Amino acid sequence: MNGGGFMNKIQKIGYISMTALVLLVPVLALAALPNPDVPLQGGAVTLAEIQDRITQIARFLILVGVVLAVIFIIWGGIAYMFAGGAEEKTTAAKDRIKNGIIGAAVVLAVGVILQTVAGLIARSFFNV
Repeated sequence: MNGGGFMNKIQKIGYISMTALVLLVPVLALAALPNPDVPLQGGAVTLAEIQDRITQIARFLILVGVVLAVIFIIWGGIAYMFAGGAEEKTTAAKDRIKNGIIGAAVVLAVGVILQTVAGLIARSFFNV
């Protein structure tokens, strides 16, 4: 009966050890550097570089969001086909399709907003 308490103590020790290890990894990584106080070198970040990064991130997130929305729409369509006339299942499938379409619209709207913000930041939005 006392074995359960022993296992709980081992689990707690394991959790604490893993947490400490995760917190110490950055310190250990810096210890591997020959001179960790060397300042970073390079040029200043330009507005065009910021616009490029925002554009890359926006495109990636839009792609992931649209793929997820299409998966939800397909999943809802398949669930609707297999509902067999059951009212609860058809309602759930229709809601899933509707949510997929709304999700795709929101993702595309956010993409347009991000592209506009990136253009405003780089001051290239109003250039002809």
